Amino acid sequence: MSVSANALDARLLGVIRDNREKVLGWMNDEPGSWGFLAGQAVLACREQKGEALTDPERRMVWHRMWQLLADLKQRATE
Repeated sequence: MSVSANALDARLLGVIRDNREKVLGWMNDEPGSWGFLAGQAVLACREQKGEALTDPERRMVWHRMWQLLADLKQRATE
């Protein structure tokens, strides 16, 4: 996926912003929250790319989404 880190972050932050309820669920370890958010992240990136993501691309999206959520959770608990 030839997208800059900033563009990827912007797309993923949009997913986080649009799914605040699920983000709170993820922070509270609610079952299914991560799967939902990971799926939304892949769908958003697929839409941007215009085609299905490869396995390495999906893994990159999931990894970055997890990092952004973990950072948000850490800031919320400080």
